[in-house]
Amino acid sequence: MIDEAIAQLRYRVSAAWRKPRLDMPLLGGLLLLMGIGLGTLYSASDLDRGQVISQALRFVLGLTLMAAISRIPPTSLRNWTPWLYAASVVLLVIVVIHGEGRGANRWLDLKVVRFQPSELLKLTMPMMIAWYLNGRPLPPSWATLGIAGALIAIPAGLIAKQPDLGTALLVAGSGAFGIFLSGLAWWRIGLLLAAFAGAVPVGWHFLHDYQKNRVLTLLNPEADPLGNGWHIIQSKIAVGSGGLWGKGWHHGTQSRLEFLPEHTTDFIFSVFAEEWGLVGVLLLLALYVFIIARCLWIAANAKDTYSRLLAGAISMSLFVYVMVNGGMITGMLPVVGVPLPLVSYGGTSAVSLLAGFGVLMSIHAHRRNPGAG
Repeated sequence: MIDEAIAQLRYRVSAAWRKPRLDMPLLGGLLLLMGIGLGTLYSASDLDRGQVISQALRFVLGLTLMAAISRIPPTSLRNWTPWLYAASVVLLVIVVIHGEGRGANRWLDLKVVRFQPSELLKLTMPMMIAWYLNGRPLPPSWATLGIAGALIAIPAGLIAKQPDLGTALLVAGSGAFGIFLSGLAWWRIGLLLAAFAGAVPVGWHFLHDYQKNRVLTLLNPEADPLGNGWHIIQSKIAVGSGGLWGKGWHHGTQSRLEFLPEHTTDFIFSVFAEEWGLVGVLLLLALYVFIIARCLWIAANAKDTYSRLLAGAISMSLFVYVMVNGGMITGMLPVVGVPLPLVSYGGTSAVSLLAGFGVLMSIHAHRRNPGAG
């Protein structure tokens, strides 16, 4: 009888791993986006194969993690959420003490791998907010909002201290999206936005000088064209020179002649716009719209509050990442160091993003029976 039970367990485990857990439309969109990212990176890096191979290996790692997470039931993810959130916050504390980076403490060097713990919060933050709101009366009361706000403020404050205000705001936004999707009344949203707007003048005095300069440069980049305004000016030149159809792959002058800084990371969208023009940009944005719409469809079909809030928050966060990067390279938003998802060069960002898609695919795979393995 014991042998029969063990054999049945082995069969169920084997069947679970053989059964497809990946959402094919979403996976197809992601693979196409990653292909575009590698092609653009190859051009932006002046045909540096080593950089492209390094990014491709990170994609493989992220896809492997995505496939593994997609097989974990949302109930298990929900049970692990407080521990994952706590571990992420502990890593942020360690970064404050032992972190490294160019003018900021943002990275942890574990000798084997070097990564940015703040990227983990882009996933564990919405997970924590969804976990906290799950099972509580919705829409949330002021007391519930206060505790949720504290859960958001602690890691966001630690990230801002690195200093990395852009990532801190994105992490806070990913948690705020979970609150927004919980059915928060519009009058409460209005009060919170008014309170935030009122706090902006106070917060201005706590910004570092370089952060203030980024905001002032946005208003008038030509005031310091060879200094603080260089990034925005050169990026706008690259975008504008692409015209309707672009100059063609690897024919962009701004990146090849080294006028455009950070052309493989934060400003890779500018390289893409110069090479493929308005038509290429619209097609790339259409691909992002498809991916985000598919994610929102998964959220709408989730069968429990935790899954619905988490999937919706991840979807809206992806939308914000694309819009912030697009606004940054066109001079509509300050330069905040936000990469273009799955296109910009970067390891921790790509892997954590693909892990988030793994969570979405888990929610989709278990939508008929959320507790099933």
